[in-house]
Amino acid sequence: MKSKRVVIIGAGAAGVAAATRLLESGFENVLLLEAENRFGGRIHTIPFADNVIDLGAQWCHGEQGNAIYELTRGLDMLRPSEEIEGGFKCIRSNKEVVDDAVVEKLRSIILNLEPTHQDGLKDYEGSLGAYITDAFWRKLEALPDIDRVLAREFFENGKKKLSSMDGADNLFEVSGKGQHEYLDCEGDLHLYWKGKGFGSFLRLLMKANQDDPSDLGLLNEHIKYNARVEHIDWQSSKGDIRLRLWNGELILADHVICTVSLGVLKDIHQKLFTPTLPLAKCRAIDGLSLGTVDKFFLEFKQPFAPLNWAGFSFLWQEEDLAELRNSGNYWLESVFNFQTVSNQPRLLQGWILGPHARHMETLAEAEVLDALLWLFNKFLTFEVPTPVRFLRTRWYTNPNFRGSYSFRSVYTDELRTSSSDMATPILDERDGKPLLQFAGEATHPHFYSTAHGAVESGWREAQRLIAHYQEHNSHSQK
Repeated sequence: MKSKRVVIIGAGAAGVAAATRLLESGFENVLLLEAENRFGGRIHTIPFADNVIDLGAQWCHGEQGNAIYELTRGLDMLRPSEEIEGGFKCIRSNKEVVDDAVVEKLRSIILNLEPTHQDGLKDYEGSLGAYITDAFWRKLEALPDIDRVLAREFFENGKKKLSSMDGADNLFEVSGKGQHEYLDCEGDLHLYWKGKGFGSFLRLLMKANQDDPSDLGLLNEHIKYNARVEHIDWQSSKGDIRLRLWNGELILADHVICTVSLGVLKDIHQKLFTPTLPLAKCRAIDGLSLGTVDKFFLEFKQPFAPLNWAGFSFLWQEEDLAELRNSGNYWLESVFNFQTVSNQPRLLQGWILGPHARHMETLAEAEVLDALLWLFNKFLTFEVPTPVRFLRTRWYTNPNFRGSYSFRSVYTDELRTSSSDMATPILDERDGKPLLQFAGEATHPHFYSTAHGAVESGWREAQRLIAHYQEHNSHSQK
């Protein structure tokens, strides 16, 4: 174990979890190759405004059965997120603020339609969008006093929010029965990281000094940044795995754990691996889906007014939406809400998803900000000051990510593939040792799309290697 060369591709949550577990278990020759100039992957905490912000994973989703929550229990790292609980306003494109009582009735329908509450999805052969649409209008029949035009506007916004939870472009590409593969962890689903962001959890895994950014704890001397892997020959004539980096550097390994995002694998797996991956693995990469969800952060001199709003959602009236779609700002249709941010009183955070998010990423930052200010003026009755700072994420156009997080699509069902096909290692035919292993949120059977799923997948692959050598050592001692 001390001499075996283990290379982990990607220093995100899965890679850091795998590396730290291996190092703690006696492996010494462990190297993390990271294409970015930082660790974290889709966990990316940066200083901003009065504190920090998370450009990627933001909340700890749940408590019971959540590995991240279990590790931080008693360490005073997490708090409930006030901005998620109520106080959201729904505003129509004619500046009308919808009555709170009406919003509550409509929201109760949407909440009851969340996939985890729908036993009928277990054997449903259609998309989540088809199922939810039918169920929404049936349940609305019990509320004859609700205006149907308003209800449609609300539902269109609600579908965007549900799509963002899956990371899908729209609900009609999401598998209905596939929703029951995903498991929510019981407890608060929106725990935030006080003043240090999600990155503080990775530093906890690394046993790094939280107050010294240069300290990587267990991973000191084990991470190589700006190290994009161009090619992996996993059946070389000399018996070791040969990795070539973008700059021509050659690295030899006995084992490789690949934790890059599903989006990157979709882009480059056919040219990355020699020989090509087994058919079941290729089918899983093709069949599992990865969408785009991006964020906007606007910093103001003073807390955003009105102060008693936790956030606001945009409800487009039909004639205004038609006009928007014929304008250069058509992509604003997929900006579904803005909200306040815990521990950041001067910030507004917004959300956009799907193909419109991918288009937004190609625009100049100033153009994006101008469009968002136009959107505010379109919907709000009060004047919105010019922010002192603006930031948007670009997860899709970054070649090291190519999207946000994975989901199970109708196409996944058609190909009869699953995360288990993604997670299955490629073994050496001679002695059964793991050669190529795969980790990351997309490989987790129940917690895909989450940071805790990524962490568990990294531990899974580390444990696979640990178990292999424990068995090997026990046989050699007999």
